[in-house]
Amino acid sequence: MHHALTRFGFLLAASLPIAAFAADTLLHISAPYVRLAPPGAVATGAFMRIVNDSDKDRQLLQAESPVARRVELHSHVNDNGLMKMREVASIKIKAKGETELKPGSYHVMLIDMTQSLSEGEFVPITLRFDDGSSQRIEAPVRKLQSAPPVGKTKEQEGISH
Repeated sequence: MHHALTRFGFLLAASLPIAAFAADTLLHISAPYVRLAPPGAVATGAFMRIVNDSDKDRQLLQAESPVARRVELHSHVNDNGLMKMREVASIKIKAKGETELKPGSYHVMLIDMTQSLSEGEFVPITLRFDDGSSQRIEAPVRKLQSAPPVGKTKEQEGISH
């Protein structure tokens, strides 16, 4: 019995630094989703909100997913009046702040997809941060909401007076 308790104590002690290190990051991912790509498309975007509850700025450095051969961090930049996507080395999450990855801004780009995605399916994505931590999320595939069709009344759009 003593031998079993000693082994348990060793395993517990060995796991504490990892658990403490992971808890120390204080990064939380919410509302992740992957944009449903049109049939035949070879790339799509993943979006989410990253909240940093720590007192230190953090950076998202890398993302990976088994559904794409290449995964990049992107932003949109104004290039002589034309908005273009550009790969970025990292995405900053300010201390006690949040960064929203959304269409037209920062996002994770899934490139050279290995499979087509269906609405409602979940895509695994692993996010790697500058403090050495990583988080695996499951992002549902969904259609982006578009503007209501022209000619609808405010009542049909769900807007009340």
